Amino acid sequence: MKSVVELMKKDIVLCIAWMLAIASAFVVHPSAEYIEYIDFRTLAILWSLMVIVQAFRDRNAFEVIGQSLLKRTEYIWQLAAVLIFLCFFSSMFITNDVALITFVPFTIMILKHCDRSDLMIPVIVLQTIAANLGSMMTPIGNPQNLYLYGLSDIEFGSFVALVAPYTVISGVLLAVCIFFLKGRSKKIDSDIDSSEEIDGGFSLVLDAICFIVAILVVLRILPCSILVVAVLAVSLMCHRSTLGKVDYSLLLTFAGFFIFTGNMSNIPAISQGLESVVAGHELMTGVIVSQGISNVPASLLLSGFSDNLTNLILGVNFGGLGTLIASMASLISYKLYAEEAGAQTGRFFIVFTAANLLFLAVLVAAYNVIV
Repeated sequence: MKSVVELMKKDIVLCIAWMLAIASAFVVHPSAEYIEYIDFRTLAILWSLMVIVQAFRDRNAFEVIGQSLLKRTEYIWQLAAVLIFLCFFSSMFITNDVALITFVPFTIMILKHCDRSDLMIPVIVLQTIAANLGSMMTPIGNPQNLYLYGLSDIEFGSFVALVAPYTVISGVLLAVCIFFLKGRSKKIDSDIDSSEEIDGGFSLVLDAICFIVAILVVLRILPCSILVVAVLAVSLMCHRSTLGKVDYSLLLTFAGFFIFTGNMSNIPAISQGLESVVAGHELMTGVIVSQGISNVPASLLLSGFSDNLTNLILGVNFGGLGTLIASMASLISYKLYAEEAGAQTGRFFIVFTAANLLFLAVLVAAYNVIV
């Protein structure tokens, strides 16, 4: 019992996914059809990307890029802009959670070094928003995009055209927020440490090739099997430890929700009821449901009951804003900040919520204008 409680504390979303899957199995009994519920292509691509990105992280690639940019900063607003937009742009390719895992600790270290710990809360909050909104620009930016892009027939160009206006608006609003930071025009008191170096050599080249292959698979140019074999081969040859660092709980969470939503679609009363709620209201349904269960489970749950996946893509991406659990990536930032001595978690929560609601309101308003 103790181990179950510890697991729920560690990964409540995983536990909820499988409790729902098991409960639904009492209504729709297990059969060979369960295998058809699971989108193995999405899981394989997600696993491959997590392995590749972890390999880059282990070689300090992202920290070195960040340090090289920070060396060119002179004022506090420039420092904040680099830290925030590192998350914004990197999340488009390495996912929002990896961007935050990488750059939030980096930010905490840099701000301490510059004796500007007073900026931790606003900068980390804006980094979190930047990662959640920058990641919506590409199909590989976050798990829900990867899943919904694969599920839909939408072309890459159409996907980018769909989300680009809102990504641009997000970037502009982030830039505006930077100029409200306290002491933004002051010069940075100390030099930025640039001692990190990229490790890896030839294996780094192989990982880069794997990343290119992953992009081609997502774009439906190459088959998924080539990617899985390539990533597994490179990992076994060059960095076996990377395979054990992948977030397998996320993959299991996907599997649990696949089974649950598959079973729900086979219960006529529930299926018809959910379709009547979701159909025609994909954007706001995606936003609202994400607030309670986060946007990745929301996308898995709602996708089976709507044909308008374009609006659902926007809904679950916008839905990453709002509550602290609306995007699981946001919890990463909170936990990293909360571990710091003297952390003001109450203030963090207030600033986080206010800023998220502001961005959410702007994006929903922009959607109503654009559509």
